[in-house]
Amino acid sequence: MRVLGIDPGSVSTGYGVVSVEGSTLRRVGGGTIRARGDTLADRLAFLSRELARAIAELAPECAALESIFSAKNARSALVLGHARGVALAACGTAGLGPAEYTPAQVKAAVTGYGRADKAQVMLMVQRLLGLAAPPPSDEADALAVAICHGMSVRVRTSVRIALALERAT
Repeated sequence: MRVLGIDPGSVSTGYGVVSVEGSTLRRVGGGTIRARGDTLADRLAFLSRELARAIAELAPECAALESIFSAKNARSALVLGHARGVALAACGTAGLGPAEYTPAQVKAAVTGYGRADKAQVMLMVQRLLGLAAPPPSDEADALAVAICHGMSVRVRTSVRIALALERAT
């Protein structure tokens, strides 16, 4: 299963695709989209085009986004909401219907601790994916979201199978 993770941001948006095959995790691709344009509309249109390009290129089967958390001020939260909306729309257009996870859920899935710092997340993403070096911060966050979703789907599938086997006996 190929999972697209997105860490939306108003200035930069991280994205990453992870292949989940059994207990094996592999980075398929990813990067950081830096906002370009003079107006908010220009920057959001650029983000939309770049996410659509990444989805077409990396061919994920499902997607997950980091959900909104508290921002420092209302304006920041509103702009972040716009970027999340663009990411949700890009996923919806591609038929991916993204799952959403809180930052604490993502950190707990990747590091075992829901209040881990960025450096810990980057290091665990590097280790889990067998990378030579930690990916850049925004991409690492997106890959962590993809890992979180991939692991969550794997666990839910295992539980469903176990329950079905139990009912069959």
